[in-house]
Amino acid sequence: MFFDVALAEEIWTAKYRFQTSAGEGDDSFAATAARVARAVAARESPECRSSWETRFRDAIQDFRFIPAGRVLAGAGTDRAVTLFNCFVMGTIPDSLDGIFEHLKQAALTMQQGGGVGMDFSTVRPRGALVKGVAADASGPLTFMDCWDSMCRTVHSAGQRRGAMMGCLRIDHPDIEAFIDAKRDPARFRNFNVSVLVTDAFMAALGSDSDWPLTFGGETIRTVRARELWEKLTRATYDVAEPGVIFVDRVNAQNNLAHCETISASNPCGEQMLPPYGACLLGSINLARLVERPFEEGAQLDEKQLGELTRTAVRMLDNVIDISRYPLPEQEEEAKAKRRIGLGITGLADALLFCGAAYGGSDAVALTRSWLGTIKREAYRASAELAAEKGPFPLYDKSMLDRPNLASLDEETRALVAKHGLRNGCLTSIAPTGTTSLLAGNVSSGIEPVFAFSYTRKIRRPDGTTREEKVEDFAIREWRRLKGDAPPPPELFVSAQTLSPSDHLTMQAAAQALIDSSISKTVNCPEEISFEDFADIYVEGYHLGCKGLTTYRPNAVTGSVLSVAETKASSNEEVLEPRAEQLHGTTYKLKWPESPHAVYITINDLDQDGERRPFEMFINSKNMEHYAWTLGLTRMVSAVFRRSSDVAFVAEELKAVFDPRGGAWMQGRYVPSLLAAIGDIVERHLGGLGPQLVEAGGFEAASAKPMPQCPQCGASALVKVEGCNNCLECGYSKCG
Repeated sequence: MFFDVALAEEIWTAKYRFQTSAGEGDDSFAATAARVARAVAARESPECRSSWETRFRDAIQDFRFIPAGRVLAGAGTDRAVTLFNCFVMGTIPDSLDGIFEHLKQAALTMQQGGGVGMDFSTVRPRGALVKGVAADASGPLTFMDCWDSMCRTVHSAGQRRGAMMGCLRIDHPDIEAFIDAKRDPARFRNFNVSVLVTDAFMAALGSDSDWPLTFGGETIRTVRARELWEKLTRATYDVAEPGVIFVDRVNAQNNLAHCETISASNPCGEQMLPPYGACLLGSINLARLVERPFEEGAQLDEKQLGELTRTAVRMLDNVIDISRYPLPEQEEEAKAKRRIGLGITGLADALLFCGAAYGGSDAVALTRSWLGTIKREAYRASAELAAEKGPFPLYDKSMLDRPNLASLDEETRALVAKHGLRNGCLTSIAPTGTTSLLAGNVSSGIEPVFAFSYTRKIRRPDGTTREEKVEDFAIREWRRLKGDAPPPPELFVSAQTLSPSDHLTMQAAAQALIDSSISKTVNCPEEISFEDFADIYVEGYHLGCKGLTTYRPNAVTGSVLSVAETKASSNEEVLEPRAEQLHGTTYKLKWPESPHAVYITINDLDQDGERRPFEMFINSKNMEHYAWTLGLTRMVSAVFRRSSDVAFVAEELKAVFDPRGGAWMQGRYVPSLLAAIGDIVERHLGGLGPQLVEAGGFEAASAKPMPQCPQCGASALVKVEGCNNCLECGYSKCG
């Protein structure tokens, strides 16, 4: 029995289990582990292949090491997918044909399951002259709309929801519009966005100086650094984006600074990568390595941690050679530098087992000790691999002077000096939302526990629902070992009780021992003052963080620090007879390809002082649309009548694309007529006002409903590690 909770088995079945059309394939997670180990060990020499396959399989099948989702799902299959989770695309040229060539490359990458990051700073600002055509440039944001639509289209044609990161430098003339873009709840929904903040800007902020906005070496205009910073932090305070990447620090501390410059990150921010860079991820599960949890003197087995690190480095290095790559440029980049991202999960649970409260001094000391072991053993393993298989092609002895290598102990430095390194970068801490659930709901990545227990509703085949309690791995262990003894609240802290400083302290402690970066969200209470909130970013910069993402509950993205449900969930039937007279709204939609307008009427029902949609009608003189519009209105009306949680209807309609092409409407691309109808449904729902809510199944801190999951429609979407994760179905935007 490899699964501790039913949710883990459901996630394995839905996301990682391999089965052929004939029903053959993985019959258990042990079979999945064996499949992956066999595929990865194929890169070893015949005489030792069996031994390494056994070591790889043993590490995976008891969840001590968890390869990233793409490896679990794709290794050892004949699927045309990449085993790399995320990529940064090439430098975007400032030309129309170049821009759309890079859009195509991003689409091909996402088609194979890779998330993508882009730096749009190379695109000329809005209003700049386009020589040769006597026109003004539309600016990088309008091209980002194209990427956003592409991502939605690729997702609608496949099963994996796309993820993207869009970056813009703090000195780009369009930076203010970029900062405010996600205040529009309908724009850039498939993007995470981050501002590339330079050391020069932070100096200007400290001295309250003016700040030039430039492009192509020319200063377009000047703003006050403090006013621009306030605009940035205000947007993040209000709508949780953009995040911040301290790009000069990223490059100054990069092992590979001798052969690359970084200007973007992957979608969740743990891998800052050069053009066409790829991140290959895997996490050591610290929660599985603690001896005698909750007992006096409990400690993590650092000898086993070291051995597991060496196994993981070898495994990930082999994956580089067996993976497919969406683009030849990505393969060339990956094999020239052999970058891997070995990280951790289960940190918060491991700290609990050792009696250390997340954010406290004991937790910081243990985190440093454990990550120090991983760093030392990872570099030693990579040096030994270099001796056996050769260093990565772009290795240079000057790397020994880079900050991450200069801080190694003398024995490890001597080993690297003698043999070189097999891998240009070795460690990062990625989001592990789905894979941590797979491992028995251990705490995710470097994050604190979000909630120790909650209740999820599961739909049965007959349409009824059942409730299932989901508990964090640590609280299950406490009850197994301590029975009914109440867990000490000073130890069992969660994301809802920690201060922003606690989050920053842990992130900064970890960053000092990590090559790349860390995907982490600093959760903030809704009532935090703007002044205190803005200090988080300055403090993070001075503590040595490479990037920061914060989350404060807000009207656009919802509340992360609470779990609340509507009076009737999307899984519960609410059948109401139709009243003789209903009030509603009729919307006129003019689709470019149709000579006749389409009229959409949505009628509402008043119920207990609330209005909710009850039925929808679509009318047009264009009889071409008659059959499908009639079928659509019947289906949507049936959903409206049976549920009070119907926002997913708009989301599903908006994801539909027309292979014949969509249309530009009100300054953005709409992929189909159905998507335009989805926009109208979304606008109508937004005008009905907030629904009444009741506190749900765990630690409710406010009465706001959580955002809805795009996969199952439940109001159960939380944001951790910069990534949306569903507490109901296990959906993860990043994994």
